[in-house]
Amino acid sequence: MTKVYPNANLAALTIPAAATARAASRPDDSAGLEALTVWRKSLLLSCKGFTVYDSRGNLVFRVDSYSARRGDEIVLMDASGKPLLTTRRKQRLILGDSWQVFDGETAVNPRFTARKQSNLPNRKCLAQVSCGSGSPSPSPSPSPSSSSSWRRGSGGGGRSQLAYEIEGSYGQRGCAIYDEKRRVVAEIQRKESFGNDVFRLVVQREMIDTEVAMTLVILLDQMFGSSSGRFSS
Repeated sequence: MTKVYPNANLAALTIPAAATARAASRPDDSAGLEALTVWRKSLLLSCKGFTVYDSRGNLVFRVDSYSARRGDEIVLMDASGKPLLTTRRKQRLILGDSWQVFDGETAVNPRFTARKQSNLPNRKCLAQVSCGSGSPSPSPSPSPSSSSSWRRGSGGGGRSQLAYEIEGSYGQRGCAIYDEKRRVVAEIQRKESFGNDVFRLVVQREMIDTEVAMTLVILLDQMFGSSSGRFSS
């Protein structure tokens, strides 16, 4: 057993040494590609949550006090504990629950809204994410820019442009995140021999911010974390 975050001054938590070695020996494939190791465990022994490390074993994101029973508000923090994005559950609907994501710990002008799509005929579609507070447009127009499309959404009401669509199986840790042009901007991938609690998040940094990609992982865990075998691709 060995530390995964040798440069972080935090309480000692460990995961299998093989996972650390594999992350450190697999550098980013290109200048715009970042491979993160996501561990579904809080840094605080009394809490649930996530810890996220880069390919060098440095802590980059953390989520503490995460609980399925109190999952209506989840805060993504950086390594020092600064709040980056907060996910809040908006509605519980028969045809698809929805969540909103805000900057820091604010509660106004949501950056985007995510809707669970488990009951649609297209079973591969897990969730759709729209800019701002509105629902995704059924026929989004192409965006003139390829990076962080959700930033362009208005914080006001009304319908908003589709920003991301997520397909695959979160239970099997095999998901692709598409932007409005149907380009893969991030992927969730299994880590062999580590079950579902340790997996990879591969991010195209020129197309989506890493904190946004991790927030989408948190959303998927809220939507499908308790039904790991249900949405097989």
